[in-house]
Amino acid sequence: MLAEWSFEPGTIYLNHGTVGVTPRRIMAVQQSIRDEMERHPSRFILRALSATEFGRPLPEPPRLRAAADAVAAFLGARGADLVFVDNITAGVNSVLRSFPLREGDEILVSDLVYGGVLRAALFAARERGATVRTVEMPYPFRAERLVEAYAGAVGPRTRLAIVEHITAQSALVFPLRETAARLRAQGVAVLADAAHAPGQIPVDIPSLGVDWYVGNLHKWAWTPRSSGILWAAPERQDGLRPTVISWGLDKGFKAEFDMLGTRDPSPHLSAPAAIALRHEWGLEAIQAYNHGLAWEGARRLAERWQTPFDVPEAMIASMATVPLPEAAGRTPAEAQALRDALFFEDDIEVQMHAYRERVWARISAQIYNDINDIERLGEAVAKRIGVARAR
Repeated sequence: MLAEWSFEPGTIYLNHGTVGVTPRRIMAVQQSIRDEMERHPSRFILRALSATEFGRPLPEPPRLRAAADAVAAFLGARGADLVFVDNITAGVNSVLRSFPLREGDEILVSDLVYGGVLRAALFAARERGATVRTVEMPYPFRAERLVEAYAGAVGPRTRLAIVEHITAQSALVFPLRETAARLRAQGVAVLADAAHAPGQIPVDIPSLGVDWYVGNLHKWAWTPRSSGILWAAPERQDGLRPTVISWGLDKGFKAEFDMLGTRDPSPHLSAPAAIALRHEWGLEAIQAYNHGLAWEGARRLAERWQTPFDVPEAMIASMATVPLPEAAGRTPAEAQALRDALFFEDDIEVQMHAYRERVWARISAQIYNDINDIERLGEAVAKRIGVARAR
C-alpha cells in the first residue's frame, strides 16, 4: 500500500497520528474539487456551498450539508447535528468560548490532555475568572481506574470536563462512554476530544452520552488537511458559535459554522470520498491490520529496549506508546533531541515525548507500514542509547 501515498523514498513514517497523511487518490479528488471551484468561484462559494443565501441559490442541496450527511452517517450521527471545523482545536475553542462559565467555576482535564486543548481551556477560564484543574491518571493505566479518577475529582464548582476518546501522546483508547456517564450523573457537561478517533476505531457518537464531540478527519479518516467535525447534542446547539463570526450569525447552528467567509472548502468536501475509499479497501480489515501492527510492534519495541509495556490490548487501537530505557533521558528536551536524531540521521519520523520523568515513543501503525519499519526504529534507538540485545 505504500505506493498509494506520496512519501519521499526511504522514509520510515511512524507518525500518521500527528498531522495525518492523505492517499494519492483523495488528493486527486481534492484537486478536482478545486478545479471545479475555479471554473466559477462565486457560484461555487456563494450559491452552492451553504444554505446562507447570496442571491438565488442553486437547486441542489448545499455542498457542505451533503458532505456533513455522509460524514455523520460514518460516525453514527445525523448530519443536522454535525458541522465542519478546521480541526479539533477550532472545535474545542468554539465550545469553550460558548460555554457559560462564571467566576469560580471549574473545568476538569486529565494529565493526558493534549497541549493545545489545555491551553484553550486555560484561556477560556482566565477570561471569566474560572479555573482549570488537572487530574492525575493512575498508572499503570486500566479503564476502570481512569473512570474513577475523573469521577472522584468532581467538586462543587466543576461545570465542564474535557475527556479524550483516544489520548494523543499516550495513545490510549479511553473509557469515554463510562466516564461521561459518571460525570453527567454529577451534573458535569462533557466535551469529548476525539482528535484521533474517527477512522481509527468504530465511532457511534450519540451512544457515547457526551454533550459535544470534536474529531479530526485529516488524521485517521484520510481526509486532506485540515478538516474536522464538531457534533453537538440537540439541546447544546443553541448559542454554540464558531470562533469566527460571519454571515451565518443568528441563523442557527449549521448556518453559523457553514459560512465563515472565503476559505477553501475542498478538504471538507473530500471527506465522503475518503470514507468511501476506506470502505472500498475494507474498513474492518484496515482497522484490524493497524491494531495488530501497533500491538505487536509495541511488544517488540519493549522487548528490544528491555522496558515494560503494561497496557491492556483493549486500550490499544492503531497507536501505542512504549517507554524507553532510562538512558534515553527524562525531559522534553531529551525526547526532542532523540526525535531529531532519528529524523535527520536515520530518516525515521516518530513521535517522542517526556511523561513522568521518562522518555516515551509513540508509534502509529497505518497500512503503508509493516513490522520491519518498527524493528528499524527499535534498532536505531537501541544503538543510540547503548541497549544490548537480551540474551
